[in-house]
Amino acid sequence: MLFSTRFFPYFITQCLGALNDNLYKNVLLLMVTYSQIDALPLPVDLFINLAAGLFILPFFLFSAHAGAVADSMDKATLIRRLKVVELLIMLCAAMAIMTQSVLLMLALLFMTGTQSAYFGPVKYALLPQALKPDELVKGNAWVEMGTFLSILIGTLSAGLLLAVPGGTFLASCLVVGLSVLGFLSSLRIPSMPSQQPKKVRFEPISGLKKTLKIANKQRGIWMAILAISWFWFMGATYLTQFPNFAREHLHADSTVVSLLLALFSIGVATGSWLCEKLSFNHVELGILPFGILGLTLFTGDLLWAVPSIDSFPAQFYNVQAFLAQSMHYRVMIDLFFVGVSGGVFIVPLYAFIQSRSADGECAQSIAANNIMNALFMVVSAAVSILVLSVLDFSIVELFALMALGNFVVAVYVYRQVPEFTQRFISYVLSHCLYRVSVKGRQHIPTKGAALIVANHVSYVDALILMGASTRPVRFVMDKSISELPLLKYVFRHAGVIPICAKHKCANTYEAAFDQIDAALNNDELVCIFPEGRLTSDGELGEFKAGVEKILARTPTLVVPIALKGLWGSFFSHKGGHALTTRPARFWSKLEVNIGETMHSDTVDRHVAKAQVRELLLN
Repeated sequence: MLFSTRFFPYFITQCLGALNDNLYKNVLLLMVTYSQIDALPLPVDLFINLAAGLFILPFFLFSAHAGAVADSMDKATLIRRLKVVELLIMLCAAMAIMTQSVLLMLALLFMTGTQSAYFGPVKYALLPQALKPDELVKGNAWVEMGTFLSILIGTLSAGLLLAVPGGTFLASCLVVGLSVLGFLSSLRIPSMPSQQPKKVRFEPISGLKKTLKIANKQRGIWMAILAISWFWFMGATYLTQFPNFAREHLHADSTVVSLLLALFSIGVATGSWLCEKLSFNHVELGILPFGILGLTLFTGDLLWAVPSIDSFPAQFYNVQAFLAQSMHYRVMIDLFFVGVSGGVFIVPLYAFIQSRSADGECAQSIAANNIMNALFMVVSAAVSILVLSVLDFSIVELFALMALGNFVVAVYVYRQVPEFTQRFISYVLSHCLYRVSVKGRQHIPTKGAALIVANHVSYVDALILMGASTRPVRFVMDKSISELPLLKYVFRHAGVIPICAKHKCANTYEAAFDQIDAALNNDELVCIFPEGRLTSDGELGEFKAGVEKILARTPTLVVPIALKGLWGSFFSHKGGHALTTRPARFWSKLEVNIGETMHSDTVDRHVAKAQVRELLLN
């Protein structure tokens, strides 16, 4: 995938853009900080804060319009136009650097932020069109790795360039050269036509409201946006506080600041790569808690990892002296794994937004994400000022508060979107207690309604099937199973449809079919276990007539699925009633075999059973 024409030219283009943005921004800030500009019209601190604000401001002003534009036209064409704009900006920037025209450099920083605001939505909205569903997580992982490594290289390169004679001239040449290379690579991006072409008007206020409203239509997407924004809140706090943290708590110079930045950025890149491995080629929300746990533990551990101030020497540590002291290793490990946890955290969320956004609205959802990211980064600055200046907390205490805040945010998000909890439980069951392999995942429709029919082996069948599908599934389940003490919370929030025999409760029986009908008409996936009970001998039982009743009321696609390997587990009836015997084995192999979809007019209960039986034998 990486070197395919569908992805590689785009990947190089976006990496070069991130590199150029950060190179130019840091060249400007370093020139001001180290007084390489003769006549500065503002105090240094005010100038730096103004520069940061001018770079973020366009994300508030233009992201809504950028998302609408990206959804309305060919994405490859839009990228090429934006790279031309970048080239023009950087030509002017090169002249501003050489002439030390500080006001022009500030204006161009605003233009650079504007170009980035328009590039952000198309950057992520392109991926669902360019990649196959099972490549989406991998594509996002590569993008995050490339982005953070580009940020790191751009930041470090700015410092190196300005430290050598003629550095400003080299920086001017480099920003132009990177723009040229970015434009040339964009020419190789294949056409990505709009799914819903339309005219777009520039409406800053109403457009922003409309974009946020589109993102808020689906609760899951909105919570994913808030979760990503929280990560950027934490990231912005770290990146802003690294210099003072190094000086005040580590007694270290600017070379150590670069080391801390490198550890954090490489950690995010590593976490993005790890996420792709843990996701098994599909959008996997089940790994999010591992990222959340890591962010909380490693951020909180900094409170105890920082060396005692009594151990500091008279001189500030440079990077060589810092690395020579073993007492600093725990701090470095914590910062690296904060980055790793962040990568594991954000990659599935980006892929989730892309995969769940409605047709023609993906870029607008990403635009809403950019708006909220920018807002959270501004809030992070305000919170840092409040905590450090008003409350007089230390920086490590600020980090500890972020660890606590991370836990609170996680609880809130998981309460708002039960699917995130269900995915985690399913992931732990599928990859920690068992080794589940899935065949034929591509047969589950990515859009629209479908009825899944599966054999019923154990009490955890539904949890295993949750992980096999990239879309939420409504399960039709025996009422007694749906009320199991340990699982009823999960099943209730999964939208389980309880059912029982008609002679036991006619109201429950009829209500179940009404709910199934409503779910299918709402383009949802519904799963039924047509045997009506757990197998008592491991064999496939007779399918009851409920399948035919459902299809008669609501004709839809039918997806047969066979669960293999669960017979004999702690949750099955082998050797006695389920859950009453000691577990005989852990991490055993399970298989979910998904068959090709069938049209309802060719399916009855006998055909459905035959298809599931065939899948069990394969």
